[in-house]
Amino acid sequence: MEPRNTSRVSEFILLGIPFLYDLHRVFFVVALFMYLVTILGNGFILIIVAIEPRLHTPMYIFLSNLAFLEICYTSTGVPKLLQTFIQTKTTICFHCCLTQGFLHNCLGSTELFILTAMAFDRYLAICKPLQYPVMMSRHVCLQMTLATWYAAFVIIFFIYLIIWRLPFCGSNVVDSYFCDLGPLLSLACVDTRFVESFILLNAFVIIIMTLVLTILSYVFIIATILRIPSAVGRKKAFSTCASHLVVVSILYGTLVFMFVRPNIHSSNRVTRTVAVLNTTLIPMLNPFIYTIRNAEVKRAVQNIIHKRKGILNGDNDWYNSSRTLKGSRNMMKFRKWWHR
Repeated sequence: MEPRNTSRVSEFILLGIPFLYDLHRVFFVVALFMYLVTILGNGFILIIVAIEPRLHTPMYIFLSNLAFLEICYTSTGVPKLLQTFIQTKTTICFHCCLTQGFLHNCLGSTELFILTAMAFDRYLAICKPLQYPVMMSRHVCLQMTLATWYAAFVIIFFIYLIIWRLPFCGSNVVDSYFCDLGPLLSLACVDTRFVESFILLNAFVIIIMTLVLTILSYVFIIATILRIPSAVGRKKAFSTCASHLVVVSILYGTLVFMFVRPNIHSSNRVTRTVAVLNTTLIPMLNPFIYTIRNAEVKRAVQNIIHKRKGILNGDNDWYNSSRTLKGSRNMMKFRKWWHR
């Protein structure tokens, strides 16, 4: 199908969330608060893992990558969401729009791969504890982390390479708060059924493949835990992967609802609400899920606080000793002067 006209769109207008316009100020405050909590919570994980040597293990290396991903992922969509709440017309340039969509989907795909790698790490730690130090060394962990980033980049890059070549010459109003694939493709001046099928195929492969691998890992994990004779041992083994299991359940539940559906253009209030929650709520909850009941993180925080107190006490001891030494020297000088 040929393009309808020759004028090319240079910028897009983000429609935002029209059914929330009556409460846009309230939702602006709520979204801003959630965004700040997301940055602070995930930044806290990055700092703790970086400065505490005891957390330099594969499990927390993957977790720090996930925290960094959450910061970047939510930052691709939330600023424009906030802008749509305070401006009646939110625009974004053509190249900025495609770049935003690419980063959003690339980071989201990387998160799925990271979660799958974390599930495999827990499988090795629980099912093969003796081989774990060799099979999941720091070098292997680094290679797996780089592979997750590289795989997501390559897959999403080819999708957006096709979209970049599509002609956009009609309406420039994107029915979303960011440059999502579905609303963006509906503005193209050509038949996009092949592109939509290609996108749905990739989404299906990424989501289903990572979900199946994660489920298989947990099938073996649960089978191994059930064979542990003591109840304390079973509880301790399950606690190491409970947080990850909660995050996986929430994330895949929203993704399956959003992306694995017959029509990529489908856009209603429920779908839009789930998309907003996926961008704002889930990244905010992840730091709390991973840290609140995590004994190792609590010990790491306590060690950092104790070290800080020790440094301060050491400085005070040095200051007091220096004052005592200075006072004794002054007393010796006074005695010499008096005997003269």
